[in-house]
Amino acid sequence: MPDKKINRKKVYGTILAGGIGSRFWPLSRVTTPKQVLKVVGDESLLKATIKRLSPLIPPSRVFIVTSEEQANTIKDHLRYDGKPVSSGYIIEPMGRNTAPAIGLAALEFFRKDPEAVMAVLPADHVIEDTVTFKRALTAAIEAATDGHLVTFGILPTAPETGYGYIKAASKRAKKIDGFAVQQVDRFVEKPNLQRAKKYVKDGGYYWNSGIFVWKAARLLEEIETHLPELYKMLMAISGQTDFSKAYASLTPISIDHGILEKAADVVVIPVNFRWSDMGSWTSFDELLPGDKNGNIVKGRVVDISSKNSILVGSDRLLATIGVEDMIVVDTPDATLVCPKSRAQEVKDVVEVIKKKGYSETQYHVTTKRPWGSYTVMEEGNGYKIKKIVVEPGKRLSLQSHKKRSEHWVVIAGRARVQRGEEAVTIKVNESTYIPRGVRHRLENPGKIPLEIIEVQSGGYLKEDDIVRYDDDYKRD
Repeated sequence: MPDKKINRKKVYGTILAGGIGSRFWPLSRVTTPKQVLKVVGDESLLKATIKRLSPLIPPSRVFIVTSEEQANTIKDHLRYDGKPVSSGYIIEPMGRNTAPAIGLAALEFFRKDPEAVMAVLPADHVIEDTVTFKRALTAAIEAATDGHLVTFGILPTAPETGYGYIKAASKRAKKIDGFAVQQVDRFVEKPNLQRAKKYVKDGGYYWNSGIFVWKAARLLEEIETHLPELYKMLMAISGQTDFSKAYASLTPISIDHGILEKAADVVVIPVNFRWSDMGSWTSFDELLPGDKNGNIVKGRVVDISSKNSILVGSDRLLATIGVEDMIVVDTPDATLVCPKSRAQEVKDVVEVIKKKGYSETQYHVTTKRPWGSYTVMEEGNGYKIKKIVVEPGKRLSLQSHKKRSEHWVVIAGRARVQRGEEAVTIKVNESTYIPRGVRHRLENPGKIPLEIIEVQSGGYLKEDDIVRYDDDYKRD
């Protein structure tokens, strides 16, 4: 397709990466949301999404929309040798569904360029045919340049009840580079099985992909018309850095319900590439080959006579016998067992765990950081014991704690410790004490990983008790 209608410098990628993917618990947690997991392949879902856009939309014009709660996790994940993979971030004070999130991005891009075109993609999709995807995206950008609100419709391969559908208008469509561009007749909520079968039989219905392309200015016009309170808020916060109170007052609403079901000139481009939104554990059945008994097995698993099950182990051994149509996912601190037919209810389990005050929705036993990792070995009333690993040449932020003290013992490597105005070097079997409120920093000056045992003491031992004064990774 000729590029004469498209100025690629006006096209921005917008990746929605604000949720944790609670249906993928116990692998997904607040500190390791689904989009940073290597669910399929060797790259995380988020990194694969960024890569999928290039070179049509290079990383320098890809922006990540996420929440304050997730921002540091996403930023850490997207750093490589201290350099960010993505150009920038659009931070929501809290989640308010997709319409406010996309509205924030549209405002940002419109301020950069009134002619900006934005491609909006969720961070957790799997699309293996990147060649066809890029051709379809190029066609969508041209259609958006002409003023359309564009979405992709996935040609259904089965009567799926877990997806919303798009009904295309029956009138003849125009074509761009071989792709049909059809007016949308209506958006349809997730159907029951009988209705889904009818949609597939009748034709003209497509799975709603949640991928959109449009001019930022055009979207803001639609928001002004159909979501005036959101538009008023966006105009009021333009240029502000703290708009938490105004954002909290918004009613959560999706872009589909808020805009696309009401707007004129919404078009769908039907596509036939393999696609999954990785909505739950059963998505593995669509993407990964099973063994001779139909099982999908990942990690350290020993199985006897199970059938059509999803079995995911961790570093410790998972053994199963004779389970059928089940999901079994084991991690060092939590195990999920449920029938495949109830995979969507995993999110309900997460809500129950939150209400009980358990930490297993927040953290894994081992948490990655840009300088290395830490593993919680034991935790009790007033104390927590961690193993901390700092990679060679890396250091933690200069920080202090308001509510806890720390005792460090080096078990491998060599530590350089700043403690107040004092700087000391600590070797294996040596230790140091960090009183509450004292500024301190841990650094690995050596060529092998530094390993220490940290014992925290205090009345409050959560990870948010950190005051940072200087940080190599620019975290808040």
